[in-house]
Amino acid sequence: MSGPAQQAEHKEHVVPISVYVGVFLALMVGTALTTGVAYIDLGRWNTVVALAIAVAKMLLVVLFFMHVKYNPGLTRIVIAGAFFWLGIMICFSLTDELTRGWEYNPQPWNPGIILQYVFHLLF
Repeated sequence: MSGPAQQAEHKEHVVPISVYVGVFLALMVGTALTTGVAYIDLGRWNTVVALAIAVAKMLLVVLFFMHVKYNPGLTRIVIAGAFFWLGIMICFSLTDELTRGWEYNPQPWNPGIILQYVFHLLF
């Protein structure tokens, strides 16, 4: 049910093939960098560098192959909201993970301890 007026409003953006080839080559360089960094011992920074390269590659895919760079504001708001929600979920996961008291020699489970706490709460 789209009329000529609605079709005139919708303008498609044509991306030149050279942009796709450039993005493809950048992704291949990113893949080679990720592989190269995996063989270099950077200590704690291995994960940080690998994630930084992965985020750069993800941005290239989202911006160019998913055409977010050329879409109107609503699409950008949805993508930003998705990344904001991802950040919230990562924060919740890290909050759980980093506040745990890990024991190197865990003790076996003793149901008597739980019963003592329940008895204390009830009586």
